[in-house]
Amino acid sequence: MQGERPLLILAFAFFSLALYALLALHSPVLTKESVEIKVPKGASFKEVLRDLREKGLIKNPWILYLYGRLSQKDSQIKAGHYLVEPFQSPKDLFELLSQGKGMAVKVTIPEGLTLREVAEKLKEKGLIDSEQDFLALCQDEDFIRSLGLEALSLEGYLFPDTYYFDLSARPEEIVKVMVENFLKKWDPSFSKRAKELGLTEYEVLILASIIEKEALLSEEKPLISAVFHNRLKRRMPLCADPTVIYGLKQSYWNFDLKRKHLKTPTPYNTYLLKGLPPTPICNPGLGSIKAALYPAKVPYLYFVSRNDGSHYFSTTYKEHLEAVYLYQKGGLKAQAQSTGVDETQAEFYPPN
Repeated sequence: MQGERPLLILAFAFFSLALYALLALHSPVLTKESVEIKVPKGASFKEVLRDLREKGLIKNPWILYLYGRLSQKDSQIKAGHYLVEPFQSPKDLFELLSQGKGMAVKVTIPEGLTLREVAEKLKEKGLIDSEQDFLALCQDEDFIRSLGLEALSLEGYLFPDTYYFDLSARPEEIVKVMVENFLKKWDPSFSKRAKELGLTEYEVLILASIIEKEALLSEEKPLISAVFHNRLKRRMPLCADPTVIYGLKQSYWNFDLKRKHLKTPTPYNTYLLKGLPPTPICNPGLGSIKAALYPAKVPYLYFVSRNDGSHYFSTTYKEHLEAVYLYQKGGLKAQAQSTGVDETQAEFYPPN
């Protein structure tokens, strides 16, 4: 009887340990939001487990290590990016990594892309089947309201960033992730600052999108913002080429803008209409949003490209014309002579 007692204790301890390991394997650790993980090529099983523990995806690496060894799947972990969803257990996670299921597709959305260009990126990555269906979704009033937004479209709200999406993700899920990223980046102080400027949050986003398209150098964004703020205060047309191109539904980077386009009526023609266009013209980055909220304290009303990515800024139209003569081949005078337009007709030429 006395010899059986240690065996019972040992059996009980083994049973308890096995039960603990079983519960640990099947109990979800992640409960709030998805987490992106990367398994580098050539990483050992122990290195992968260490990384998972650091990200809070597993509590006891030794249990998963033992499970991997016993199942002989520890050498089958596949390198790549993965999106770990909430309520997945360590066992689910192990199966995910060993079978390559749920492998995430990496897609980078640069600053300044339009909705149409974002759709093209997603289509290239195989994340959406139809660009037109994606655009229709981004203009669906009910869907936009379900995201907590009051806007004509989601242009401006798909925040530029690098994302990892499961190939099985629905377009609604992809858009939601991008919009939630935007809302996280929008600091509460931005709303307060918008009121100080006499602008709505949406108007700030519209202005930021124009700045994004006009500025190639980040340090010039507050200066370009100042030009537009100064023009708005004086009720002058913004005269921003990117808005005209957007209204014509053309690509900004390969469209040859002509004088006839500046005279083509659209809701986005800021040469013909004063004030801001009805919606953003692209999805701006955080730098452009901050520039729209905090313009430089300068009196500039005009700017012209130096053809090297930078701009020359002017306060008077006379100074602006001189800059145009200097930096633009042929200058405004040559353009006026060829078209029969009076070169003092400022409506069609400033600010760039």
